Amino acid sequence: MNDTRAVWLPYRPEDFPGALPEQLEYHHWDGGAFPTDPAALRFLVPPPMSTDRSDLLSRLLPRARRLEVLQVLSSGHDYLRPHLGMLPAGAVVATGRGVHGEVTAELAVTLLLASARGLDHFLALQTTGKWRPHTFPTLSGKTVVVVGQGAVGSAVGARLAPFGCRVVRVARTARDTPDGRVHDVRDLSELLPHADAVVLCAPLTEETRGLLSDSRMNLMKEGALLVNVARGELVDTEALARQVERGRLRAALDVTAPEPLPAGHPLWHLPGVIITPHTGAFTDAFIPASLIFLHHQLRRYAAREALANLLPLPAGVA
Repeated sequence: MNDTRAVWLPYRPEDFPGALPEQLEYHHWDGGAFPTDPAALRFLVPPPMSTDRSDLLSRLLPRARRLEVLQVLSSGHDYLRPHLGMLPAGAVVATGRGVHGEVTAELAVTLLLASARGLDHFLALQTTGKWRPHTFPTLSGKTVVVVGQGAVGSAVGARLAPFGCRVVRVARTARDTPDGRVHDVRDLSELLPHADAVVLCAPLTEETRGLLSDSRMNLMKEGALLVNVARGELVDTEALARQVERGRLRAALDVTAPEPLPAGHPLWHLPGVIITPHTGAFTDAFIPASLIFLHHQLRRYAAREALANLLPLPAGVA
């Protein structure tokens, strides 16, 4: 059997910023027909995808019995869980953690600013040609709790500082950092009553699923804002809709559960809600940043060096 290490990429070799390692064999795969025999595949980068396209992996992985690396371009990886048992023994999984953190943080702050200053309210008036001044809060002097201190959460905190916010950082474990104190997520219930806004940037795990429950949302201030650029499952969606309908909370969401949000769901139409369709990482910077990251990963792989962003796999997997 040919022992060439075959690599499937969502980009063509000529797209990369420099020559790729010569000892690897490259094939472009856009999610359609397999470019070569999957039995020879060693390094796989699926096309950037969301959970509704994960059938690509279900179709491919059972046939990729020599696969060594599954490299995804997303930082979140919860959607991979159903597919991990399909990996051959010894295979590893790497994510794109940190690659798109800056642009996702940019959207988080955009949503926070837009909602705080009532842009959704004024855009609705604009469609009817009505000039009706209204006063909305400023971020200056407000307390913003940022949950998750990975690449996105850290970048959100850095971007909020110039607005004069008091940024309260929360992560899985408490620690002191150059940016200030990070609180343990177990302290969240004590922090919520003081928050004017909460920004969710945490990964989806069994510990964070349902993190913003109805009881925790009840602890938030009247009129507080919830921004979610992480995963929809961090929030009890139906409870959030009730909170917004009662006028207690406002919300700005790039992610929802379920996703896509059904057309008839009340969150689409309730005042005080802004929704974007999971676009946090997808800007004109996505492809250039992905190409640079993959270029480094492929060089490491060709030299048989440790890859960046490797996931710890559950016992019994791969």
